[in-house]
Amino acid sequence: MIIKSLEIADYRNYDSLHIDFSSGTNILYGDNAQGKTNILEAIYMSATTKSHKGSKDKDVVNFNKEEAHIRTYLEREGIETRVDMHLRKNKSKGIAIDGQKIKKAAQLLGLLNVVFFSPEDLSIIKNGPAERRRFVDMELCQLDQFYLYNLNNYNKIVNQRNKLLKDMYFNPSLRDTLNIWDSQLVSYGSKIIERRKLFVEQLNEIILEIHGKLSGGRENLIIAYEPDVIIEEYDKKLAVNQERDVKLKQTTTGPHRDDFSFLVGDIDIRKFGSQGQQRTAALSLKLSEIELVKKMTKDNPVLLLDDVLSELDSNRQNYLLSTIGEIQTIITCTGLDEFVNNRFEIDKVFHIDDGKILYGSEERHGE
Repeated sequence: MIIKSLEIADYRNYDSLHIDFSSGTNILYGDNAQGKTNILEAIYMSATTKSHKGSKDKDVVNFNKEEAHIRTYLEREGIETRVDMHLRKNKSKGIAIDGQKIKKAAQLLGLLNVVFFSPEDLSIIKNGPAERRRFVDMELCQLDQFYLYNLNNYNKIVNQRNKLLKDMYFNPSLRDTLNIWDSQLVSYGSKIIERRKLFVEQLNEIILEIHGKLSGGRENLIIAYEPDVIIEEYDKKLAVNQERDVKLKQTTTGPHRDDFSFLVGDIDIRKFGSQGQQRTAALSLKLSEIELVKKMTKDNPVLLLDDVLSELDSNRQNYLLSTIGEIQTIITCTGLDEFVNNRFEIDKVFHIDDGKILYGSEERHGE
């Protein structure tokens, strides 16, 4: 799978842009705040329907406009596919594949698999559990439509149950309906727990070797899934915690409170690892994500590296770049100096300046 080209209109700081990518390594360089990351974000939205930053549709539409457009041309095994996305400030987005509108965003998922790697990902180990859950959810939603279905329904039920808990303060008789929501929580939540457990098992089959090489053979890394509740006790724990939920007016049990630990030997490096250990583990996690996508889809993902090379030392840079291989990669950076000493081929270079691509003295807004 490769991205052949991208067109965006009225998206963030871009009025209009057309960019043709190489199937190999593409560099987007320029000063900070010029729009390099916005191009990667638009690609990520084309693959997942969502911003990697968690931004809402209204936030990505140009400040002076009411709607934005993304058009992405993909190619897989010689067959070209066009994905159109229509983003509006006050309405839900519209998506079409080869000109045919789709009713559910889930129909898009799996068409294009991307792995997004930013400097923030290097802190995923030491930061809070919400970021680790988000990493797992973002990848599984691309790989497994059933997971996306279950996660969406679970999140809706948590929100509805939380609203009920708040409403019960004014109308205690509503408590009779609480058990109805609880049974649905257990139904969808159990499927999420099951899939997350399998995902961690699949990652562990890959990450051991990768982290061993990254750490020079000094460390073995294991990911441990820490579910908030095990399936066999889900019903019981929800019932036991009902009184607490009523007092706090929120749901305190379920996979929305899961976490994942990273163990080197018996040491949980979330809490006791050095910054170097944590960053190496984060890089191992991302590289394992690439390999897992390749294994599950029988195809290469598109790799999006957002100014991440400047955050890695030369050894980690070289390891990352050496693993790219045949994967189409789009890299953002502030300058080209950091690539001079790296022995890998750059196929296309784009200079981004204030929402435009500069080619020497030529400016190109779009085509």
